[in-house]
Amino acid sequence: MRTRVWPLALVFVFLGGCVGTTTGPSIPTTAPNGAGENIPAVLVKPDGPGPFPAIVILHDCSGLGPRSSGAPERWARELTKQGYVIVIPDSFTTRGHADGVCTDTSPSRTEVNPVRRARDAYAALAYVRTLPYVSGERVGLMGGSHGGSTTLASMVAPESDRDPLARDKRAGFAAAVALYPGCAARFGGWRVTRQSGASGPVTGYSGVYKPIAPLLILIGEDDDWTPAEACRKLTDIAQLAG
Repeated sequence: MRTRVWPLALVFVFLGGCVGTTTGPSIPTTAPNGAGENIPAVLVKPDGPGPFPAIVILHDCSGLGPRSSGAPERWARELTKQGYVIVIPDSFTTRGHADGVCTDTSPSRTEVNPVRRARDAYAALAYVRTLPYVSGERVGLMGGSHGGSTTLASMVAPESDRDPLARDKRAGFAAAVALYPGCAARFGGWRVTRQSGASGPVTGYSGVYKPIAPLLILIGEDDDWTPAEACRKLTDIAQLAG
């Protein structure tokens, strides 16, 4: 396997105007305990009957509320012009974090962690596939920061059939882009460890990140929130493993 860096539009070109209507559907999803719940979402579609390719966009740690960075909406405007239907599930507002979790240190922020939000990603995928103007086989996923980490959690291959999302992933997203994700978390068999060494803390890496479909990671060299090195290791080790 070789690494190639493609322009973002080309990553999704094999999935697939003017911006059309924007609505606010409610998407059914599930909590970790299996209970059903509904979360709000933003839906934007190009003008015309379709069928269109689609992209599920996962918001960053600022959410979609009053303190949102606005990045998901900016991507939605750009990508809708290129002919994509966009769905942005709101993972925070109805779960008590309308102002985001970027600087929230409360224990409740774990209730909206990337592993949980992966359920929202697949709920959005199931929803968008019900739309008559969407080509259900051409649906991609993208997210930045917290949403980028959620993208990695959503795209990692299940370790076994007991994985809660194993069935969903078998017919999952066709491609994904993770923008400045945190790669130091556990994703499937991939793990990052930190131990004390003679000259200070030592970072170790084990396991392999195995994506279910083509995945592009874009991250900045000087990012001090989600450092690039762990993402370099994640991709290098995946390549070496074939």
